[in-house]
Parts: sequence; C-alpha cells; structure tokens
Amino acid sequence: MSGDSAAVANRGLAGLKILVIDDSKTIRRTAETLLVKEGCEVFTAIDGFDALAKIADHHPDIIFVDIMMPRLDGYQTCALIKHNQVFKQTPVIMLSSKDGLFDRARGRLVGSEQYLTKPFTKDELLGAILSHTGR
Repeated sequence: MSGDSAAVANRGLAGLKILVIDDSKTIRRTAETLLVKEGCEVFTAIDGFDALAKIADHHPDIIFVDIMMPRLDGYQTCALIKHNQVFKQTPVIMLSSKDGLFDRARGRLVGSEQYLTKPFTKDELLGAILSHTGR
C-alpha cells in the first residue's frame, strides 16, 4: 500500500513551480534534482536580485530562500516578496545552515512561512511544499 500512497503524493506535486534561491550551487542542484523527480518545474537563482526577475517572470507557487547570500540576503529578499501585492501570498521557506531561535524569529518577522535547516532531507523539503501549497 505504501507504493500507492507514494504515487498519489507524487502526483500532488506535479506541475508546481518552485524557485530555489541559494548562492550554493550544491544546494540549488540538490533541491532541483529532488524536485524535478517529483514532477515540479524548478527555477533557481543565485541571490535575491537574480530571484526578483525570476519571480516576476515565472510566478512560482512556493519559494525557498537561503538567508546568507551576497548583495541581497534572504531576509531582505523575503521582505521584498511579501511587500509586493502580487506575490505576498506566495509561501516563502527560509533556508539556513544555522538552527538558531533568533534566525527563526527574524524569518517570521519578514513574513516567511517556515524555516529549514541545511542540509535538509528530501522529506523535509517535500513536507514543506505539501504543507504550504494546499496539495
């Protein structure tokens, strides 16, 4: 039965547009590989500035953003997304290698829906998507 439930869960993610913003090529590639296998359409960006144009072009269903990035960090990027009338309802999940209470609180203040600590597992990544996209 578990095979059938996995197939049903996978169909739930098919076609979702997901943006992964991280200055680490490894994190971008890992997330993209996992999500493409689940049938998602994945876009990646190396920093907040790169991401803003991609958000406008692709209208992602959910956004994962690293906190520590050059130029425009994850907090600033999330705040810009949440202050935009078109994208303020888009779920934003913060990614960080630190698992600190302060970072989690600051993420909430700028409007993020969740906080994942890197390295994240496949289950954590998929669980975040399922809980915030209504699928």
